[in-house]
Formats: sequence, structure tokens, C-alpha cells
Amino acid sequence: MNRKKILIFDDDKATLEVVCIICTDIGYEVETAETVDGIIERIDHFEPDLIMMDINIPTIGGLSATALIRSHSSYSGIPVIFITAKNDVATLSQMAHADGYLAKPFDIEALEGLVSKLI
Repeated sequence: MNRKKILIFDDDKATLEVVCIICTDIGYEVETAETVDGIIERIDHFEPDLIMMDINIPTIGGLSATALIRSHSSYSGIPVIFITAKNDVATLSQMAHADGYLAKPFDIEALEGLVSKLI
């Protein structure tokens, strides 16, 4: 059986490490990146079942990166979860057509629940 894959974009190394550990511990294959440079190529290579995205990630930001995903015919259906410390994450998630969001600091059970709901 193939494990489900999660691609995580966040420029905060501590967040990347924590989310990676949590997702790996519950059985997912994880790949991480600190920028969204070459995002379509990364998606093409890794073929994720879910993408987690920081809104303030270099270089183009999570909103623009999500727009690229949503406009791509092969990847538009991949669920995207925003993970951010921004206060207006709910509004930004809705504007970007994200499938969910978690505000930093997030609850581990909330992360696990949202991931399992979307994969």
C-alpha cells in the first residue's frame, strides 16, 4: 500500500520540523521546502495528496503559490491547507480557495483532524 504524501511549504524551520514529525508519525510520507520556488516542478516530482502552505513564504507567497496550483489543470484538485500566524487567515484562505487553515500556534489534534479529513 502506498502511503499518502504531504508537501509542506514554510520558511520557519521549527514549524517545518514539527509538522513533518507529526505527519510522519501518523503515517504520511512528507517532503518540505522553505520557499515556493519551482512549486509546480516540486508537485510534479513528489505528487502530493495534500499541500500545507505558509502564507508568508518566500518568494511569491502562499496566496500566489496557491493560485498557481489552482490554475494548473493537473493539480487544481490537490487540497491546500494554510498554516500561518496571520490574524485574517480565514478570509485569506477563502480568497485563495484553500481547503482549510490552521492558525499558529496550532493544536496537534486539529492538525491531525484536518489532514485526515482532506486526504
